[in-house]
Amino acid sequence: MTVRDLLLARSDDDRPALRWREAGSVQEISWRQYVAAAARLAASLETRLSPGRPPHVGVLLPNGPAFALHLAAAGLGGHVLVGLNATRRGAALEADVVKADCQLVVDSPDPALAALTATDTETDTETDTVEDPASRSSPPSPPSPPTPDSLFMLIFTSGTSGSPKAVRITHAKITGPGTHLVGRLGLTSHDVHYVSMPMFHSNAVMAGWAPALTTGATFAVAGFSARGFLPDVRDFGATYATYVGKPLTYVLATEEQPDDADNPLRLVFGNEANEADIATFAERFGCEVVDSYSSTENAVIVQRRPDMPAGSLGMPLPGVEVRSPETGERTRDAVFDATGRLSNAEEAIGELVNTTGAGAFAGYYRDDAAEAERMRGGMYWSGDLAYRDADGWVYFAGRSGDWLRVDGENLATAPIERVLLRHPSIGEAAVYAVPDPRVGDQVACALLLRGPLSPQALEDFLAAQDDLSAKAWPRFVRVVDELPRTATNKVVKRALAAAGIDPDDPAVWVRAERGTSYA
Repeated sequence: MTVRDLLLARSDDDRPALRWREAGSVQEISWRQYVAAAARLAASLETRLSPGRPPHVGVLLPNGPAFALHLAAAGLGGHVLVGLNATRRGAALEADVVKADCQLVVDSPDPALAALTATDTETDTETDTVEDPASRSSPPSPPSPPTPDSLFMLIFTSGTSGSPKAVRITHAKITGPGTHLVGRLGLTSHDVHYVSMPMFHSNAVMAGWAPALTTGATFAVAGFSARGFLPDVRDFGATYATYVGKPLTYVLATEEQPDDADNPLRLVFGNEANEADIATFAERFGCEVVDSYSSTENAVIVQRRPDMPAGSLGMPLPGVEVRSPETGERTRDAVFDATGRLSNAEEAIGELVNTTGAGAFAGYYRDDAAEAERMRGGMYWSGDLAYRDADGWVYFAGRSGDWLRVDGENLATAPIERVLLRHPSIGEAAVYAVPDPRVGDQVACALLLRGPLSPQALEDFLAAQDDLSAKAWPRFVRVVDELPRTATNKVVKRALAAAGIDPDDPAVWVRAERGTSYA
């Protein structure tokens, strides 16, 4: 199946397709209207593209009906949608546009909204919606019909570990996850999907839009707001929502109300939430939260199961292993001491690898070096550190650049962050390395608090965590009001490290070099 196939199957469907908020009220169009408007928009864009260049259209728009129409237009037409990160500016944005070979960049919703409001008998040359009025509701015929392997979209990676890379998203990388999630999560045509994650990124497209396209469900588009989350869910009638990164944390930070669970939401799906937030969110809002491990490349799959141990990512599919980046060999099983502390980190921690090949990864666009780094020895190397216990469960240990070398011992950041997040006053924790004046690294962390925490209280808490080694105690603690993030809410640790540590800053707590107390 292709995206075009799924859209054409909805062209006579009068059930609601798209909802959005405009001037304070909820607007709605049917699948028939959605597909027809997308066809008009696709035809308009086709007239502007040079046949001698890659047919790439950059979309630089916030979440809304216009972006939703551009997704469908790319599915119907013969062009490729390039999701441009609306938070990037200047030279960085220009580099993305150039790397992706964009012929056009759409930075106004007007063409899409004009296509939405046009009729088959109108001609509107000013907006160039369609030159031939008779073809307004008919999807354009691409030079060659797309196949599942045809390029549908370019989605840039988050850029947490370097410059963003443009991931090739084929039609199969939309229809495949859509079908998979419908079956896995039990989604139906009666659901309403709340799409508030950035629509230039994979979570909104693959986990929000694609399943709705598969079943003919309604999808509601909005920009994410912690305070606006519950009102949106109620106003749109949302039964299903997605997230990536920290949105659950942000919503939970809003003031709790006695009727929070009085809402239509039944299921929330995403990745990178911590266990405490997953449980608290589900209880407070009366829904199920399903967290999973995933990336835009979608080449390594780890599935969560009901019987998985606390802190685990889940069980990897056959062929997914933890391997040493240095030797390429499978790492040793993790060994835990009586307190639950990982006692053989250097032998157990490696990189999550798909040993069978690229999986669903269709490559990067115009980035051979990055693609070669991912595909080494015929295997896909994810860049994510992990370790595996004797039963096969895997645990996240951070990104490949998150290793710290403290007093001759390698430490991973994610296990330290999991310990810190046990404290009820710590909303977020980002652990990173700062140079040791002598050799190696010292442990630093930035904390976003959601309750009172004193240096003495932190010392007492850390002392009570038997699975935290002495070397993993943060030397420096920065209490911050915000963390540097990508547009998909992922923390950019290199920005924290680059900012350095000022011991005279009153927001910085410093632990005595050979002690445990903070000042």
